[in-house]
Amino acid sequence: MAKALTKSEIAAAIAEKVGVTKKQVSQFFEAQSELAYKQAKNVFTIPGIGKLKLVDRPARKMVMRFGADAGKEKLIPKSKKVKFLVAKAAKDSILGKK
Repeated sequence: MAKALTKSEIAAAIAEKVGVTKKQVSQFFEAQSELAYKQAKNVFTIPGIGKLKLVDRPARKMVMRFGADAGKEKLIPKSKKVKFLVAKAAKDSILGKK
């Protein structure tokens, strides 16, 4: 299995492909991540890759399986989670069409 690219290697590859400097690509990554963090509550779309969104998870009951509380039912409080939904185009490109 191939080794994952580092941030620097990704920046170099994109800079070469687009014809800009690695520093400009790094600045773009920083600006994009800042914008994504601020907009995640509204849904932030990265075209061709997917969507980053904040999801409310309702309270739920769970039966404990291990430890001193094994067999007891516990209430898990509601919470907020960050989800990333992969775009169909990205899935088809990576996995191939069915």
